[in-house]
Amino acid sequence: MHKQFKILAVNPGSTSTKIGLFADEQCLYEQTIRHERAELSQFAEINHQYDFRLNMVEKTLREQNVDIRELAAVVGRGGPLKPIAGGTYLVNDRMCEDLRKGIQTQHASNLGGLIARGIADKAGIPAFIVDPVSVDEMEPLAKITGVPEISRRSLFHALNLKAAAHRAAIELKVSYERLTMIMVHLGGGISVGVQSQGKMIDVANPNESGPFSPERAGAVPTGDLVKLCYAGVYSLAEMQKKLIGNGGLVAHLGTSDGREIEARIAAGDRQAALIYEAMAYQVAKEIGAMATVVSGDVDAIVLTGGLAHSQLLTGWITKRVDYLGKVLVYPGEDELMALVEGTLRVLRQEETAREYD
Repeated sequence: MHKQFKILAVNPGSTSTKIGLFADEQCLYEQTIRHERAELSQFAEINHQYDFRLNMVEKTLREQNVDIRELAAVVGRGGPLKPIAGGTYLVNDRMCEDLRKGIQTQHASNLGGLIARGIADKAGIPAFIVDPVSVDEMEPLAKITGVPEISRRSLFHALNLKAAAHRAAIELKVSYERLTMIMVHLGGGISVGVQSQGKMIDVANPNESGPFSPERAGAVPTGDLVKLCYAGVYSLAEMQKKLIGNGGLVAHLGTSDGREIEARIAAGDRQAALIYEAMAYQVAKEIGAMATVVSGDVDAIVLTGGLAHSQLLTGWITKRVDYLGKVLVYPGEDELMALVEGTLRVLRQEETAREYD
């Protein structure tokens, strides 16, 4: 019998901290700790929330009679760190320093590794993060743009896409490192990338390029965008919000909820049908573009994320791209499980934990 590993996973969000206790892949306990905005407003910066959130997690663990001395590891959601290769990383002092300062940006996920380290140190066990959003495995060729001052950046839904890639490898019975797949995360933002030999060698950053999504504008005509920026109508902050947060489905239809939009389509709303299918069209178009990166040699196309629950949306996409390869659909994004799976690969010595430097 193999040794069983107990793991605590921590996933901080903007107004909540989700935790889960696992015995191997089995979830023993899961809870979302809600934080009132009034409670968080007392902190000038996100990193100042560390002690507050750590105390809330520890209080919850005590209430559930969780003995941290029985844990093999603690894993936290990784924030936007320096560009790094994918994998499972030990939370070391250098990483903690960069998470505290918000080396790319201040984001709630920066607290994931810090909270994991805070609990793990008390238990004398390792703390990890897995595939943060700043995973950068893009080839140099993929980063060049027509403006020398601007390079394409690798920021995407790495945790969910990497977890889905491992799941696809198991289903296809092929080594993770031998597969070439087009990976698509369908959520509030949409990430499309091509994974080859275990690396995401090109990716459409959902904040800056690729298809529009429920809340983001995606790639838009640059000439018209520049004119809009200088029209004297929007401030910088308003323009940024128009592109990320108030773009995509929200801008066209007033909602980012796919279920609501599909109900409107079923009731005969032709505009809702046009916009929703246009989003699927752009996703399929980006999949086709990514296929050219590997000369069309694609083992599978993987659709995952919350919107992958939509048979209408995934059906539209599949109809346009299934000539490229088998389409696998893994609805939802279980981030706690993805964190645990990455940790287990290290604890089971299937992978070696990486050092952040």
